[in-house]
Amino acid sequence: MYSAIAANKRNTVIIIVLFVALLAGISLWWGYTSGNGSSAIMIVGFVLLYTIFQYYVAGSLAVAMSGAQEIQKSDNPRLWRIVENLSITEGMPMPKVYVIPDDAPNAFATGRDPKHAIVAATTGLLAIMDDKELEGVMAHELGHVKNYDIRVSTIVFGLVSAIGVLADMAIRASLFAGGRRDNRDDGGLGIALLLIGVVASIVAFLIGPLVSAAVSRQREYLADATGAHTTRYPEGLASALEKLAQYGRPLRRASSSMAHMYISDPMKPGVTERLFSTHPPLPARIKRLREIGSRF
Repeated sequence: MYSAIAANKRNTVIIIVLFVALLAGISLWWGYTSGNGSSAIMIVGFVLLYTIFQYYVAGSLAVAMSGAQEIQKSDNPRLWRIVENLSITEGMPMPKVYVIPDDAPNAFATGRDPKHAIVAATTGLLAIMDDKELEGVMAHELGHVKNYDIRVSTIVFGLVSAIGVLADMAIRASLFAGGRRDNRDDGGLGIALLLIGVVASIVAFLIGPLVSAAVSRQREYLADATGAHTTRYPEGLASALEKLAQYGRPLRRASSSMAHMYISDPMKPGVTERLFSTHPPLPARIKRLREIGSRF
């Protein structure tokens, strides 16, 4: 159990460190080639400030995009009590609880820290889950909050965005340099900047989404393990995931920008999109949970 949590945390850190090193390398390459490294630093700084802004408004955006409605205990005592009991078990503040009016079974959590947490479940999820299964799902969602997953996903978003902006900037600069025919050196500079732009574009638009998906998959496994540790009953979540595999369908208001927040992919991607999926396959998650259960 603890080894699974440690392995997922370690893998996520390794992926992010490597991506930070890649961003730093491209920025240094840009600075060395153009002779103006401060411009790259300014672009990266701007994108990171934008990422911080996104970090603070992520919860409000998620609620608005999903159509979730905040409830109190009297509105749904069953869901409220389960979340309340799990919060007490984990020693966490009680999060705000929302219900999404949608027949597709799903749930998500957001919040930059446990003091600003939000958990939400669809009406479809509440209809098909028994109490143990619902407890497993909500323990998984609180696991995301406890593990500060919104912070990790925001950092990755910032890194990918920074490289994308650098790529666009390098390509534009290469066109400007190549268009100046009065200096032969500008032609060489234009080719070098174009090369930087192409490499950065590949990183931002191909490798970046793969890295984001890899980090998100690691966090899903980690939230599964954390939820199982909280309830001490991995079978509850495993059974819930089986039902999601059986009854799952796309949400009416599904958005690819917040797909990583849900317990199950709300988009139902095709074969090509699965390479970039933010969720590991449900059978793999169920198998891991049952392996964890055998060690209790």
